[in-house]
Amino acid sequence: MPLPCMNPVLQEIVDILDVEPIERNLYRGQNHKTEHVFGGQVLAQAIAAAYRTIDNNHFLHSLHGYFLRLGDWNVPILYDVERIRDGRSFSTRRVVAIQHGKAIFNMSSSWQKPEDGLHHALPMPDVPPPEALRGEREVYLEVARSRPEVQRYAFRFAAIDVRQVERILMTDDKVHPPYKHTWLKTRDPLPDDPEVHLAMLAYMSDLDFMGTSMLPHGRNSMGENVFGTSLDHSLWFHRRFRADEWLLFAKESPNAGGARGFVRGQFFNQSGELVATAAQECLIRPLTKDKQPV
Repeated sequence: MPLPCMNPVLQEIVDILDVEPIERNLYRGQNHKTEHVFGGQVLAQAIAAAYRTIDNNHFLHSLHGYFLRLGDWNVPILYDVERIRDGRSFSTRRVVAIQHGKAIFNMSSSWQKPEDGLHHALPMPDVPPPEALRGEREVYLEVARSRPEVQRYAFRFAAIDVRQVERILMTDDKVHPPYKHTWLKTRDPLPDDPEVHLAMLAYMSDLDFMGTSMLPHGRNSMGENVFGTSLDHSLWFHRRFRADEWLLFAKESPNAGGARGFVRGQFFNQSGELVATAAQECLIRPLTKDKQPV
């Protein structure tokens, strides 16, 4: 259902993340028509599918997913949810994403009944506020005039307001230290439904995440000589948040080796509270005659 005052690109993303129930524990998700299945979309749809099977008083605190095969953007994705356990404090779900009869992604997730306990958190990095930074949408509109291929991923900036501290574009071919700080939020308000905010943060957590591991190597200077794709993705949710309010995504890549890059990131709200942590290992394979992309 269209929401008032929501731009069409954001509405499309919200609709795509709203998986369709087919049968008990079985859901169907659609894809962006961009000749590419975005990993953040699959991750978010898997969360939405698991959410539909969870008791209302349990909230997602962690997930671990593996990307097994490249997705086919031409056909929907089926999400098969297995109810591993329902306890008084914790519930566990396993989700398998399927296309053409084969698993393309699987995810384990744990959900907890809210309870009080000890509290501490690392402080937010000292960076300029989002109001002091230029948005990615305006930057990539200029880039697209000479490089129209960037629209493959830049269309999301019409839905998600992204503002970088370091101002390193995805088209940049220079060598940089392996870290980035990015403010982001949806451009329009979202419904209050926690499922929408969980799915949207998961979607946003994969935006230019893998690229952080390529920064010390001049990621675009190598052109088509490197094949990159996400291998796994993990998220931990520490505190309540809203994806339509500014979040600082502080990303760093402490290691690359074995044709794999490792990236981790932390989400802070504008009050400086740590609300979520993300981690990903990605394939960054130098291509030679004897090595195929996948």
